[in-house]
Amino acid sequence: MNNRSLYFGDNLEVLREKFPGSDGYFDLIYLDPPFNSNRNYNVLFKEGLVDSEAQTHAFEDSWHWTHEAQAEFDHLVTNTNEAISNLMLALEKIIGHNDVLAYLTMMTVRLFELHRVLKPTGTIYLHCDPTASHYLKIVMDTIFGKQNFRNEIIWQRTSSHNDSSKWASVHDTIYFYTKSDVFAWNATFTPHDPEYVKNFYRYSDQRGKYRLDHIIRSSSMGPRPNLAYEYKDYTPEWGWRVKKEKLEEIDKDGRLEWGKTGRPYLKRYLDEQKGTPIKSVITDIPPIGAQAAERLGYPTQKPEMLLERILQASSNEDDWILDPFCGCGTTVAAAEKLKRYWAGIDVSMLAVKLIERRLVKEYPKLKDKIYINGLPKDVAGAKALFAADPWDFEYWVAVHLLDARPPAGKSKDNMKGADKGIDGIITLITDTQNGQMQYGKVIVQVKGGHVTRSQVSTLISDVMRDKALSGVFVSLEKPTSPMKQEAATAGTTRTSVGEFPKIQLLTVEELLSGKRANLPGMVSPYKQALAFQATINQTSLL
Repeated sequence: MNNRSLYFGDNLEVLREKFPGSDGYFDLIYLDPPFNSNRNYNVLFKEGLVDSEAQTHAFEDSWHWTHEAQAEFDHLVTNTNEAISNLMLALEKIIGHNDVLAYLTMMTVRLFELHRVLKPTGTIYLHCDPTASHYLKIVMDTIFGKQNFRNEIIWQRTSSHNDSSKWASVHDTIYFYTKSDVFAWNATFTPHDPEYVKNFYRYSDQRGKYRLDHIIRSSSMGPRPNLAYEYKDYTPEWGWRVKKEKLEEIDKDGRLEWGKTGRPYLKRYLDEQKGTPIKSVITDIPPIGAQAAERLGYPTQKPEMLLERILQASSNEDDWILDPFCGCGTTVAAAEKLKRYWAGIDVSMLAVKLIERRLVKEYPKLKDKIYINGLPKDVAGAKALFAADPWDFEYWVAVHLLDARPPAGKSKDNMKGADKGIDGIITLITDTQNGQMQYGKVIVQVKGGHVTRSQVSTLISDVMRDKALSGVFVSLEKPTSPMKQEAATAGTTRTSVGEFPKIQLLTVEELLSGKRANLPGMVSPYKQALAFQATINQTSLL
């Protein structure tokens, strides 16, 4: 396993095929799965300085009782263990065959595999919301053992929410489990609350601010004969909290202060305190704001600071981190920052490409060092992808090979989308006037089957209809002579940046070998999103 790996595909299949055996691979697993919210999530894109919004399908957060769900349920009942079998049968009896049971079946079969790939000393964090958290807690208790439950962590994800007929929903739940009693734990602290400092660190001397702490025992602690000694004519009723030798060192160091009543206290200096130990209720990490630098426009994105805190507390440098629902890659970005090895899995090509771009943008040294598994490496692989899923094939060519963005509204359920027949859009810089960039677009069409001259003719019409600068036609088959002649009749496009063919024909084989479209002024989708961050209310990653 490469120490920086992204896997495209269903995480259940990836876990079973790429991580066989039962010895465990990962020191920490964090997962932020879909919540079964019955919503369709989209990623926002911006095109040049145009105000119109275009969204591409990210994932559908709804589950239904299907033949596939029934098969997974049957697998859990018959091929796992007695505890899980009994759990699923009980859930079936209580819930029935519906969307909720389909979701819990999906989660249970994956959590079972995640338990297998977690090292014996490993830790897992499951991020969820009240939609199904009560059921997931039972599932986690069954798979990981209720004795290995460590914390229910509450993250306040927003300070306000309009819920007119109930208490405002402002938090998510994170379940913290380990696989055994032996696991990594690093004491982690947050800065002191300014109000706490103001109220308790009320004294100061040449060393700085300090508070007074007890150095003698209280009645609630009970007597300790070995600590009942006299010091400077003072003998506490219940004894001291330290041995006499230690007390003498404290006094010699100037840390013993005598009150007006003659009672001694210990000085604790603010600059020597580590801060406040992390608590199970997190209120100091806000959600990602609309103008935040890390905001990528991906739905359900969590702040990197939250993942850093989790990784710092429950893992160490060079540990292996897994996120099986990788989304926009916040977990692996935090892992890279904290010098952990990592693997991420996502069923969306959009997510895999987004993560790669994000990491290379933040860590340029990672260019060509991120291993992406599950994407075609040659023409045979491209043909196999097209045969298995034409939508994924088109998306792979347009977004991964050409660095285009998907068109508005296009998804597996709606292959045409709002941009009829267009599989990708590329933005070019065409001019700079008065310090302002001028932009134009190039449309992309991808064909996996038989290609003809009429398809090139259609692309020419689409370019004219959309007032695009150019069109790029990519095919698995080599273009015919009539196709090349048709493309040549379209002529060329000239901008202040350069001149290039109006219609360009490329093959998948050429793109795999490193050839790219001739498009001077092409804007990196990631850079384009960041460039508009200050002027667009919702920042997004192309």
